[in-house]
Amino acid sequence: MGSGYVTTKDGVQIFYKDWGPKTAQPIVFHHGWPLSGDDWDNQMLFFLSQGFRVIAHDRRGHGRSTQTDVGNDMDTYAADLAVVTAHLDLKNAIHVGHSTGGGEAARYVARYGGGGRVSKVVLIGAVPPIMVKTPANPGGLPIEAFDALRTAVATNRSQFYRDLPSGPFYGFNRPGAKVSQALVDNWWRQAMMGGAKAQYDCIAAFSATDFTDDLKTIEAPVLLMHGDDDQIVPIADAALVGIKLLKKGALKVYKGLPHGMATTHAEIINPDLLAFLKS
Repeated sequence: MGSGYVTTKDGVQIFYKDWGPKTAQPIVFHHGWPLSGDDWDNQMLFFLSQGFRVIAHDRRGHGRSTQTDVGNDMDTYAADLAVVTAHLDLKNAIHVGHSTGGGEAARYVARYGGGGRVSKVVLIGAVPPIMVKTPANPGGLPIEAFDALRTAVATNRSQFYRDLPSGPFYGFNRPGAKVSQALVDNWWRQAMMGGAKAQYDCIAAFSATDFTDDLKTIEAPVLLMHGDDDQIVPIADAALVGIKLLKKGALKVYKGLPHGMATTHAEIINPDLLAFLKS
């Protein structure tokens, strides 16, 4: 039908979109925080036109999925996705994750990607291996940065969800940047669809989860795509570290591009994605 819901073991309804020939190779898109599968509209339409089957789901607590108050952690996100992929009977799939979705993709592929289910992985501006500063990760961001996110969500998330895309997410705070109000409005729309409790909990999930072992475990080829002006997930402690952990990794750095580059620079990102998927 093009979209639907699947119910997890704990009764949560996960919304998904599934477009294209069911016999075509599937691409599964994992969205960032605090957005929804709609953040991939450009890529969904592009890769559909290239003959792929394209799937995007709304993580629990986000978008049109159940506004959960529990289970808002990476282990559960990956388990939820396993339910979706089993329901759709996806095999030889390509998984593309942005930001928080990159962490979800890495954990899913590491734990559930065997048996021919996964062929390739792409992580765009992704949070692995770990974001928060710890003794083992001295280059990470201080916990105070994530506490500030929690405070913003808990006090006035509507305003915060305008400030973030208007500024660092898309690089609109850089000198000479051409601000797209439509992108800001669409970001806000997606974010406000989700549940505040789930989005609050997800901050810990994307910032404090350690994906080191996940990256080491993945057998499939992995492409890391990262802008060197990413103000949300700085490249130095993300892709530049993650590439050293992968068995079959490749890294492509985009000079001057922001965290949301798949949206602001889709004309660059989509062809590069296509080249990797066809390689």
